[in-house]
Parts: sequence; structure tokens; C-alpha cells
Amino acid sequence: MTWNVRVLTIFPEMFPGPLSESLIGKALSEKIWDCSSLNLRDFTTDKHQSVDDQPFGGGAGMLMRSDVIGSVMDQMIDQHPKASRVYLTPKGQPLTQRKVAKLANNPHGMIVLCGRFEGVDQRVIDHYDFDEISIGDFVMTGGELAAHCLIDACVRLLPGVVGKSESLEDETFSKGLLEYPHYTRPQVWKGKEVPEVLLSGHHANIHQWRLAQSEKLTKERRPDLWAQYVNERKQS
Repeated sequence: MTWNVRVLTIFPEMFPGPLSESLIGKALSEKIWDCSSLNLRDFTTDKHQSVDDQPFGGGAGMLMRSDVIGSVMDQMIDQHPKASRVYLTPKGQPLTQRKVAKLANNPHGMIVLCGRFEGVDQRVIDHYDFDEISIGDFVMTGGELAAHCLIDACVRLLPGVVGKSESLEDETFSKGLLEYPHYTRPQVWKGKEVPEVLLSGHHANIHQWRLAQSEKLTKERRPDLWAQYVNERKQS
């Protein structure tokens, strides 16, 4: 069964874009997943194809209109009632690997709304029960590039996309920790040697070293993740 992504945007030509390259692109050509983009301007009713208007109460910028997005969403819900609904916005909940896994595990796929201007009329978000997601504490000109990040993260978890399942199990965030450092040939480079334990062939020691490195990095760089990791270990 093909995993489908439907992107609502005023720049449909941006999709699949870079998602047609590398492993994600190969999976696209193999029909493991599919991407369709709908131009919000096609659902407008005026000759200028306006998707935005001034916000009530004043303020800078323009807002994307509820009636335009609503016309698209009514059609989407009728056709794909069980698809996940995501609106990408800086004020959303931070995107996590757990959230990515949950979205990827929905066989009905995902509807992604890409905002522009100052955002979207809140009534749209509330009425259609969008999951508001942020890819970081910064502001972009629109949600399209954020959508690329989200889709890439989801698709690589689909069966058959990444060659070895072990690659997914050991990577950053899969166990609540940042990933340990990696090394390959040459064994000595610019006077820097590969950690001796990795050359020992002792799998238990290598595992313990990698775990210790992951814990150290997480504690230093992401105290929020470290606190969550410690709490979960206490509970289990």
C-alpha cells in the first residue's frame, strides 16, 4: 500500500522537489510513497485568486483565508478522512522522532498545510483539528521547506526505504539519546586515531562505549532530552 502525502500550498511546483532525489526519490519512483500538491489558488473565487486578507483587529501582514483553505480541506476530508493533518508553524509543538514515527505509521498518509504570510486563520486549525508542528525555534517565509523536512523524516521510516533496519534503530533520537560518534578509514588521520575500543572486536565493550558516548553528548547538548531519558529509565 502506497503511503500518500497531500501538500496544500501556493507553490505546488516545489513538490516533490528535492524529495525526488536519493533514497527518498528512489522510494517515490518505486511507489512506496506518493506526493501530490494542491494549489490553494485553484480554490479561490475572485479574479485575483486571493488566498489572504488583512487580519481582524489590525496588525502587520496578511493571513491566509479560512474559506479558501476550507474548500480544499472539505474535499480532502471527503476523500481521505483518516489521513493525519499537519500545519507547519513556529508556534507548533516541536517535531520529534516519536511524532515522525506516529505520522509514518498512519497507513492513510498525511495532509500537510503550508502557511505563508503571517499564518492561517485560527478557525481553520481548530475546525479541521490540525496538528500544529514546528521544526525549530526560528521563522521562515513559508511552510514548504519545513514540509520537505517533515516528509523526508517520515518517508525514511517506511518499510523498504532504508536498507538496514539497524540503521534506524541506532540513530539519533531512536532511543531518546543523541547518536554516538562514528569513525571509518583511515585509522589515523591528521594525527587523530580511532578510539581503541572500536578496533577491539569486543561487541559488548563497543556497545557500552557507544551508549556512554550517547549519554555524554545528550547530557551536554540537550539537557531537555537527558532529563526525559533519565525520567523514563526511572519509571521503567
